[in-house]
Amino acid sequence: MNILELNHIDKDYKLDGGELYHALKDINVSFKKGELVSIIGESGSGKSTLMNIIGGLDSDYTGKLLFNGENIGEYSEKQLDEYRKNKIGFIFQSFNLIPHLSILDNVTIAMTLSNVSKEERVKRAEEILEQLGLKQHIHKKPNQLSGGQKQRVAIARALINDPDIIIADEPTGALDSETTDQVLKIIEDIAKRGKLVIMVTHSDKVAAHSSRVIRIADGEIIYDRKGRELAHIEETTETSNISKRAQNLSFVSAVKLAFQNMREKMSRNIWVSLGASIGIMSVILMLSLGGGLKAYMNQSINSMANPRVVEVNMDEHTDNSADSSKGMNTLLGQSPPFTNKDLETLTKIDHVDSVEKSVNIVGFGTNTISYGDKSTSVLSLSTMSSNVTDSALLKGSFPGKNEIVIQEETADALGGDIIGKTITFKWLVDEKFYSADFVVSGIANNTYVNYKDLAQVYADNGNELQPTTVYLVADDKSHTAAIKEEIEKSGYRGSAQEAMTDSFNGMIDALTIVLASISGISLFVSAIMILVILHISVVERTKEIGVLKAIGARRKDIKRIFVSEAFLIGLFSGLIAVTLTSVLGWGANSISSHMFDMNIVQMKMSYITFGIVTSIIISMLAGLLPASKAAKLEPVDSLRRE
Repeated sequence: MNILELNHIDKDYKLDGGELYHALKDINVSFKKGELVSIIGESGSGKSTLMNIIGGLDSDYTGKLLFNGENIGEYSEKQLDEYRKNKIGFIFQSFNLIPHLSILDNVTIAMTLSNVSKEERVKRAEEILEQLGLKQHIHKKPNQLSGGQKQRVAIARALINDPDIIIADEPTGALDSETTDQVLKIIEDIAKRGKLVIMVTHSDKVAAHSSRVIRIADGEIIYDRKGRELAHIEETTETSNISKRAQNLSFVSAVKLAFQNMREKMSRNIWVSLGASIGIMSVILMLSLGGGLKAYMNQSINSMANPRVVEVNMDEHTDNSADSSKGMNTLLGQSPPFTNKDLETLTKIDHVDSVEKSVNIVGFGTNTISYGDKSTSVLSLSTMSSNVTDSALLKGSFPGKNEIVIQEETADALGGDIIGKTITFKWLVDEKFYSADFVVSGIANNTYVNYKDLAQVYADNGNELQPTTVYLVADDKSHTAAIKEEIEKSGYRGSAQEAMTDSFNGMIDALTIVLASISGISLFVSAIMILVILHISVVERTKEIGVLKAIGARRKDIKRIFVSEAFLIGLFSGLIAVTLTSVLGWGANSISSHMFDMNIVQMKMSYITFGIVTSIIISMLAGLLPASKAAKLEPVDSLRRE
């Protein structure tokens, strides 16, 4: 039974002027297994065109090409890829070995495209290379071999998937006479073992080794005659069943191939990754800088507050006029005062250990402190609470009964050495001045007295002091968040300081995003650079792409290899960016720690992850266009490229 039949095959090429060139004219020929066929003819006779059609490299023809009774012309692209991968083995005149792959990898590349395990493909390749006398060379690169050795590697690659048909295009054209005889002996043995071997040649000497000779001229078969008889050789080794597999190149295998490709241009790829990393580094650095500033600000503010204490203020729109007619608290601040009912409500909140009353007296030029003949104005006076921490005290001690702590600038205005001295504090409320004597117990960041002492002054003047601020002391700091939620549900406000902190944090976040976005412009430049480099890589490796397609690589496989290279560039760029940011951050933090006792750059794992993932995504998106171009290259055109 014929394994291959060509019925009325015609092939036309369109020339530049629009004229048609008839390359093949009504070709009718059939082939059987075990034949060694030489197709001879002069250059331009159409023999290579015929081989490209038989090999599935060129599907633009008319007529029928039957393989085991199936018309290849009706194959889908996927079926045609499988045909080239599993049924056809190519041996090229110029060897077409991939220079950056080892001999072993060159031979196993077709099995890699079939996603065969490494152990299985290495075993199969070593068996074939040993038969061809090349086992000791498996780890060498093609440029370390002679011409005859390279052609034997090409033969091993053609045999690796145990195809039914071997196509040899001028297999001895680049070899000397002695090596030619060796290669022809190998090819002859392949045919004797039951393969159909078709050689394209212009040499009568080569044709003399064949069991059949077909001469073609001007696109037509001139004659078809028998040649030497071939003695059939029984196969002594198990044939591989690789050709029965339907698996395809996996992403992991594509990444491995891409890495091998990138090592060939290692220095260039390092520079590309370094250039692309600058944009990612800038973004991570801006995010880390913003995070450091926020952390420092929050830490500074929180260090001046007791973590167990929650500040509560009345909502400014709350109407407590009926309950506050007896007092003067509405003159002490903008917030309405707390009533006994409010205090009772706050006391009942879960995990509240105690409730502390507080007021804040603000006066622009009307609040004064005097000592002897010296006097100075004070912007505000606050009452002590558990919210005031030791960090607020600069010198001396917090106030006891009838004592006060004042600010350093106030002490300087009164003569400096003022601790232990009695001062007079005078303030204006409702167009009436109040005055009281206090002993200075210390120097702090604000002016503080005890609430009871201030309440007594109001009582002595016939008034009642009502709190405008309340501090809730939690039984444990872990419960403060729940207490804050509860007071908001109850219609009260939290700390004005916290609201200001949140607002400031929002400003830092917005500024960080703006700076990171500006830095992100360089990511666009990086994407352009990666696109250009991968485009250059496609041009440089056009012939390699043709070889891969000739041995069965799908468009998806080619695209996956180049996208994998983009993935690796993105991964390396992200890792370099993280490393550079860490080094720069360490340097910046060393300086800021020395000068300000703070780490100005705080890298988080989320920033690192964001940077690496963004780098990979941008690189892969940039690589899609060159990868698609590579995938669309026609194998015949690619193989012609020098």
